[in-house]
Amino acid sequence: MAKQSGRRSFFRAPQVSVEKSATQCIEMTDLGLCEIPAQFLLKDGRTRNPESQIARLATQFIHDNRGILHDFGVSVEIRYDGQKISLLFSSTNCIGAAPLLSPTSGRVDYGLIIKPRFDWSGLGPMLSSMGWKIVPTPLRLPLVPGTERKIPPWVLSSITLYRIQLMLDQLNRNFSFIEADLSAPKGSVNWNQYATRRLPTLRLLNIPCKYPSLQDNDDLKSGIHHTLKLIMASLQSQRAAGIFVLQLVELCQYLISRVNSVLPKQPTSISMQRWNTIPIRTEAFREGLRAIEWTIEERGLAGLSNLQGLPWIMPMEHFFEAWIETVAGDIVRNIGGQVKAGRKRETITPISWDPPFTGSQKYLLPDVIIERENDIIILDAKYKQHWEEINFHTWSRVEEVIREQHREDLLQILAYSTLSDKRNITSCLVYPCQETTWRSMISRNRIFHKASLYAGNRKINLLLTAVPMTTDKTEAIKFLSEALRN
Repeated sequence: MAKQSGRRSFFRAPQVSVEKSATQCIEMTDLGLCEIPAQFLLKDGRTRNPESQIARLATQFIHDNRGILHDFGVSVEIRYDGQKISLLFSSTNCIGAAPLLSPTSGRVDYGLIIKPRFDWSGLGPMLSSMGWKIVPTPLRLPLVPGTERKIPPWVLSSITLYRIQLMLDQLNRNFSFIEADLSAPKGSVNWNQYATRRLPTLRLLNIPCKYPSLQDNDDLKSGIHHTLKLIMASLQSQRAAGIFVLQLVELCQYLISRVNSVLPKQPTSISMQRWNTIPIRTEAFREGLRAIEWTIEERGLAGLSNLQGLPWIMPMEHFFEAWIETVAGDIVRNIGGQVKAGRKRETITPISWDPPFTGSQKYLLPDVIIERENDIIILDAKYKQHWEEINFHTWSRVEEVIREQHREDLLQILAYSTLSDKRNITSCLVYPCQETTWRSMISRNRIFHKASLYAGNRKINLLLTAVPMTTDKTEAIKFLSEALRN
């Protein structure tokens, strides 16, 4: 059974109209709608038939940007209400910043920003609380115009810092040749120099040698040191954002301590070319080099605005899965057990097809599994928005598409329950919710929806619940621990 990708939005947020002056950068939230008058595409307002021209430009705009829009899970429709033509943007579960081409100039004149619907102020502390298990992924695309002050700088600081950390962790040391006078021969000896310069001056124990030595790449470390200094300067200006920025500062200070043996020096273009041509390079090494390039090319963190145009993406589905993995780690402290994470491929179970090429689904991959001596708990994170509707409306009033996707979630978690032969299995679907929704569920005693079924001598307990998207997860841990302990 396939993992739900969240590529279709089934909850429609209120439509948002954006004025013409603000259309250089289109802003919306994940799993939401944004309707924008399409007149911003028309550069020349003196057109005889503007509506016809706008319609053609809107069609061309969608065609030219179909690739990047698809990658961000965004669909665009052309709407006409009898008076004006508008573009209706519909997002799924990805957040990020993307450059968009103009149908008139063919250049990147517009930008798209998809913000988390749970707000930036909550996202940063949660990323920090989960130990930065997931960070945004930068894209090798043109810079995004009009993003200044729309994306917190710490978002991009985290990208660069963690790439450099992985690079330092995997930085290979190189053999280099050292020339020195030694008291005993080592490597190759310059006997001619010894006979003509050392012996005449009675320096008998000064033997000129040349020998290989395994040393760290000081030139590269010097460039990393320079990059970290620039990142630190930017982080110092972001301290007011919250304590999670201070944790990034601590990480930056730790990384600087690892390269303190060399002086910071801005890498030259020749150095960057040489590092990029090293034949044996890991992915972490390549990504670390890109982080250095962003900085020295002033796409990096040399100031408050330099990195603001960097295109990036982060699927909120992966973010929520990492959050549930963090929650599970807290739960086992209360109820015992061992946590296995799908993010680390620890829960994967291959599906054997005969013949092999006939199967579309190759494996099952639960998000989190908690194994205990006598039972097993399976947690499947669903970054969807219909939990609020299920709680605040009766089942008959929930849209058919929501009910159908809810059935698919149930079938998926039940498929996961077949992976264990333990007699007691608890399968739990977990959805995100707002803090206000969480408080309402507590007051109505509706935090959990429970069911059970039997398969032979095995009992399968089914739970549906939600966790608030906030770092204060103490209460949620308490309720989940009590429900899963039984």
